[in-house]
Parts: sequence; C-alpha cells; structure tokens
Amino acid sequence: MDTVQTIIPGLTLSPAGQATIDPPLHQPLFDLALALEAPTGLPVDIQHVVAALVMARQKGDIDKDLRLTGNDAILVTQLAPYVQSLFDQHGGILGEDE
Repeated sequence: MDTVQTIIPGLTLSPAGQATIDPPLHQPLFDLALALEAPTGLPVDIQHVVAALVMARQKGDIDKDLRLTGNDAILVTQLAPYVQSLFDQHGGILGEDE
C-alpha cells in the first residue's frame, strides 16, 4: 500500500498506518465507542473504533462507501468482534501515547 487508503468517507489511512479523521466523523465515532461498550464489556474509545473500522474494511466486512452514524446497530454488531480482538491482542492499548 503506497497511497492513502480510504477506509470510509472521512477516514483515511496513510501508507505508514496513520489514520486521518475528518471533523464531522468525531461525534459518530464517539457515539459508536459508547455503543460498543455494552456488547463488548470493554472501555471502548474512538481509537478502538477507528482501528476496528480499518480492520473490518481490510477484511471486506464493511463497504468503503459506508456513511457512519453513531446509532447503527448492525455496524456495532459488525465491529464488536474487532474491538474484542484489539483488547485480546493488545490489551486495548493503541498507539505510543497511551
């Protein structure tokens, strides 16, 4: 991957793995983080949601044209296993600043 990859509209991933989030996505990402806490039983934050979206997109489980909303129950169900995987593999710690 040598170009910026669009994960969903407003969320891109650089070749170095740096995610860029457009400001209109901040609230839906926050809402999804809260929504994912109940089914996973984990302290989910925006970074976890972004990582889960990247993983789900790379596996083909979500469409690149997905319009993100914070109250999408189907998306919460799709992302929950990815969030669980992040906690299982990394203890929920993402990035260098945590």
